Formats: sequence, C-alpha cells, structure tokens
Amino acid sequence: MAETGITITPDSEGGVRLEAGCEHQHGLLYVINGNMNWVCDQEHRPGHSLAGFFKELSQINDPSVNDLMRRWGLYFRELPLGSSKQEPAP
Repeated sequence: MAETGITITPDSEGGVRLEAGCEHQHGLLYVINGNMNWVCDQEHRPGHSLAGFFKELSQINDPSVNDLMRRWGLYFRELPLGSSKQEPAP
C-alpha cells in the first residue's frame, strides 16, 4: 500500500484498480470504460472519472450526501480546466 494509503494499478483490460485503506478500512475501487469517461485516454481516465463523479455527486445537493461527505472529511471543488493548482481545504 502506498504511503498515502492509495495504490493505483492498471489492469490488463484497460481498467484501473484503486486500492485504498489503512489498518481501519480497506477496499478497491475499479475504474472501467463508461459512458462518461471515453473522452480521456487510459492514463487520465481515473482522474476524469473521479472528478466527474464528485462533480455530479456534489451537484445533487442532497443533505444525506452532504452529511456523508462531511462525515468522512471529503469536499469537492471543481477547478477551471487546465488548472493544476492545489487549493486549500475548506
């Protein structure tokens, strides 16, 4: 497991496995070809999928989704395209 608790491993079929965890939690997230991520090359597909997913999830504006994200310390802020600046957490 990577120092950050996240290991990204490409698989043989064009997908990517994101293994995330620590001694308290452990799981796998699979990123495969989908209807909304075909525009990106294989190398950038995981980032595209995660940014798009969290963008749409945050736009749902459902209190239960907001509470769940806050409970786990997750916040999402869309950045301008072409920006690589890391912004401070809210």
